[in-house]
Amino acid sequence: QVSGLRKECKITMKMSFSGKVKEELASQLSPARHCQIAEFAALFALCGKIRHRKNGSIYLEVHTENLTVARKSYILIRMAFQAETQIRIRNHSLQTRTPVYHLLVLAQNKAYEILKAIKLLSESEDRWGDLSTIPSRLVQNTCCKRAYLRGVFMAAGSITNPEKAYHLEIAVLSESFCLQLQQIVASFQIEAKIVDRKKYHVLYVKEGSMIVDTLNVMEAHQALMDFENVRILKEVRNSVNRQVNCETANIHKTVTAAARQIEDIQYIETAKGVRWLSDGLREIAELRLEYPDLPLAELGQKLSKPLGKSGVNHRLRKLSEIAERLRAEQEISLKPKEERS
Repeated sequence: QVSGLRKECKITMKMSFSGKVKEELASQLSPARHCQIAEFAALFALCGKIRHRKNGSIYLEVHTENLTVARKSYILIRMAFQAETQIRIRNHSLQTRTPVYHLLVLAQNKAYEILKAIKLLSESEDRWGDLSTIPSRLVQNTCCKRAYLRGVFMAAGSITNPEKAYHLEIAVLSESFCLQLQQIVASFQIEAKIVDRKKYHVLYVKEGSMIVDTLNVMEAHQALMDFENVRILKEVRNSVNRQVNCETANIHKTVTAAARQIEDIQYIETAKGVRWLSDGLREIAELRLEYPDLPLAELGQKLSKPLGKSGVNHRLRKLSEIAERLRAEQEISLKPKEERS
């Protein structure tokens, strides 16, 4: 039965990033039985049902459309409880042809053993637990918290391809379950937030480094490296883009300023000629016309008495002020006498 599930998994077409993460988590098997129980408890809380027969006996069912969840549930039931499990595959919709996997533990003694282990039934069999909360005894150890988060993510989690956006979320029906899950995540110094979406309570992480930490907690190490590679590449690309944009803006600013300076100098030349300027202003004006694209610092080095960038900028500003004054004088001279008075 397991080999059949594996074959069906290989037939799956191109997998999403979220699917790849779940595939990796499905192959991650904790050696400790208490961790196996914690992980199965998470899967059963979100995909499991306690079924009652007409004669009053019970059996357990795990049903899911996710093949990796079905495969991992089967393995955990066999490893942690040595229980016989039947697998049934049905298509609930003829249109979508989406298979639904049903795993059944039919033996009542094994059903009781599993329910006691995952803290849904007391040892004396007189008190029942609640699937809408997380039994604290299951997640006392750090390793069990990791395993429980792994199971929850496989059953109800998703992660966006990091090339598109940074977003990891787990959507559950129970608010108390979601709040407890937030506390477990917080125990690993990961800040997760909760938002309501229709009938679901969604725990989500949007910060890239926090998602990396979450993948590390769940022990999805290959996915973590893939995520980090994309994140580093995006950061380098963004850094390069910022630098290019900054340099482009500086070049544009320099070209615009140089064009304005040349325009002012040419106006002075046309209106009055540059020979009446002081030696320092005349020299910088002639150099700017000769070297229209040269940065101010390099322009200053070509002066007979070299100046720094601020000194060159000061002289060019003086030329600009002179040009503006000449323009104003010309504008006044062109007005009728009555307007000038």
